[in-house]
Amino acid sequence: MRHTRAHTKNRRSHHGLEAPTLAKCSNCGSHHRPHHMCQECGFYKGRLVIDMKAKSEARAARMTAKKEAIKGQQADESEEDVNTIPGEGSDVPPENVKPGKSEVVAAPEMAKSKAATPRKEQSA
Repeated sequence: MRHTRAHTKNRRSHHGLEAPTLAKCSNCGSHHRPHHMCQECGFYKGRLVIDMKAKSEARAARMTAKKEAIKGQQADESEEDVNTIPGEGSDVPPENVKPGKSEVVAAPEMAKSKAATPRKEQSA
């Protein structure tokens, strides 16, 4: 059974999004979901549930340690890359390589494609 566009849209009129209901935190004044702790300060009904300040400081310390470790790895890799020529497995420094002596490897020729044969109906 086909429905008209108007009938379909009338049925879908209740599918619209609604703004979430928010409560105001008694400790810091920011908005949070009702019956849930505040994501900003970690309080619920006037008592501390999670120490969000300590949690954010620990996360920041982890992130800085991770960034320093990545920088250290990149520095080690860049020192190794200076001694080698990209694309070669040898440990010959770039100043010992003669210019114009690089080998060029030719790509294999592509297989020639076959010509399409006409169908029986088309050959006449």
